[in-house]
Amino acid sequence: QVQLVESGGGLVQAGGSLRLSCAASGRTFSSYVMGWFRQAPGKEREFVAAIKGNGISTYYRDSVKGRFIISRDNAKNTVYLQMNTLKPEDTAVYYCAADRSLVLVAVPKAYDYWGQGTQVTVSS
Repeated sequence: QVQLVESGGGLVQAGGSLRLSCAASGRTFSSYVMGWFRQAPGKEREFVAAIKGNGISTYYRDSVKGRFIISRDNAKNTVYLQMNTLKPEDTAVYYCAADRSLVLVAVPKAYDYWGQGTQVTVSS
């Protein structure tokens, strides 16, 4: 069982930056693929980024490439999402998730554990 707790959300102006953190419980954190997803009001949850346990292999949705960076610190059981040049369309609740497989996937149902989410609001 893995418990995930996100933090770092907030209100920021367009063009600004935020860094989200997701702290995980458990002793096998480094074996999980970790992902970030987001869900805006009235929309489906969508993939943002994912990172393998080695911290090297990453995968992003096209709209955040070059603006967002996913990283992890396995010693701290934490995954991060550095978000730069934020846009109003990035406004959503952001969730982190853990996947026991070894494959980077963008499908929410592939992930086994989820955090409660943190709100990110980008004003224009």
